[in-house]
Amino acid sequence: MRGYRGIKYTLFVCCYVFWVVSAVLIAVGIYAKIAKEKALLLIVVGSVMFLMTFLGCCGALRNAPCLLRTFLGILVVVLLLQIAAGVVGYLFTDMVMERTERLMMKAIVRYREDWDLENAIDFVQKKFHCCGVDGHRDWSQNIYFECSETNPSLEACGVPFSCCVHLQNQTVLNTMCGYGMQQLDERPAAQDVFIVGCLEKTVRWAKNNLLLVAGLTGGLLLLEVLMISLAAAQTSWIKKVRRQTTESAERSRLERKDSLWYPAFANFDDE
Repeated sequence: MRGYRGIKYTLFVCCYVFWVVSAVLIAVGIYAKIAKEKALLLIVVGSVMFLMTFLGCCGALRNAPCLLRTFLGILVVVLLLQIAAGVVGYLFTDMVMERTERLMMKAIVRYREDWDLENAIDFVQKKFHCCGVDGHRDWSQNIYFECSETNPSLEACGVPFSCCVHLQNQTVLNTMCGYGMQQLDERPAAQDVFIVGCLEKTVRWAKNNLLLVAGLTGGLLLLEVLMISLAAAQTSWIKKVRRQTTESAERSRLERKDSLWYPAFANFDDE
C-alpha cells in the first residue's frame, strides 16, 4: 500500500499546484475583464486548468476511477495539442513569425490606449534594448508618434522614452529623449535610441538561451507525462484491487455454498 499511497499523494500534490495556479489565472482574468473588458483568453485557460486539476485532485483523493479517467483523457488531449503546436511552429516558422509581427504591430498601434499594454511594451524595449517591431520607425504607425506634417502631437516623429539609450550614471530620466528620432538617419539616431526591432532581439534572445527555453518546455511536458503516468497507475491499481476483492468475495460465497453439502457417506444414525 505504500506504493499506492505514494502514487496517490504525488498526483494530488501535482494537481493541487496547478489548481492553485489556475485559480490565480481566473482571478486575474476576471479582474481584467471587469476593469478593461479584456482577458477572455486568460479566463478560458484558467477555467480549463481549474476543471481539469479539480478532477485530478478529487479522483486521487476519493479513489474514483471515473474522475481519474476523465482527468487522464483531458490531459492527454492537452499534451497532444501542445506537441502539435510545437511541430506546426517548427514547420511553419515563417508564418508564425508573420503572425507574431502582426500582433506586435497591433500593440504598437494601441500604445497609450492601455496602461498595462504601455507598461508591457516599455518593459520589453528596456529589457531587450530594442525599439518597435522591426525598427524604431515602426512607431510612425501610432497616432501619437506618426511622422507627418498633419500630426499635431508633440511626440510626432519621435519614439517612446523606453527606446532611449540610458547612461550608466544617469539618475534623472529624460522622457523627451526620443523626440524627433524618426527624422534622423540610423547612424546618428543609434547614438540616442535603440534602432533594432524587438522581434529580432526576442528571437536572438531565444536562440542564445535555447537550453533554458528547451528546459522549461521539456520540464512542463515531463510534468504532464508524470501526471498522466500517475493517473494511469492509480486507475490500474484501483481496478486491480476491485477485481481481487470481487474474486475473493466470489470464492467466499462458493465456499459458504459448498459447506451446505454433506459428504456422500456421512453417518446420520443416532449414537
